[in-house]
Amino acid sequence: MELTGKIIAVLPANSGVSSRTGNPWMSQEYVIEVPGQYPRKCVFRIFGEDRIKQFNIQNGEDLTVSFDIDAHEYNGRWFNEIRAYNVTRGAAPVVAAPQATPFPPQQDANPQAAAAPFPTSQEPAGEGSTDDLPF
Repeated sequence: MELTGKIIAVLPANSGVSSRTGNPWMSQEYVIEVPGQYPRKCVFRIFGEDRIKQFNIQNGEDLTVSFDIDAHEYNGRWFNEIRAYNVTRGAAPVVAAPQATPFPPQQDANPQAAAAPFPTSQEPAGEGSTDDLPF
């Protein structure tokens, strides 16, 4: 999945030593705000000191973040984890939702017809018309 938006918070890095392997680890979380009529915020995590340094995410940057979502259980409760695996700078422009636009005015000899919101009814065709509709 991907989100494109602006980084509004860079949270402190977390680090420790794995109790299972004894290797050191590091992760850092960031908050991205996705623009729109109702802006949305999402916290995502980057795991690994090398990736944190490689992406070098700064507050205020416009980014596209590619991430995976997974959930895990701990003490009977479930937690979502949003883990980024790629960051692209120079975020693509956000395309706004299309708004309703009125139909372009039609070239009509009747100026009232162009101003009317609905087309005027047509007079019924004479006998022998190719139109076989009853209305």
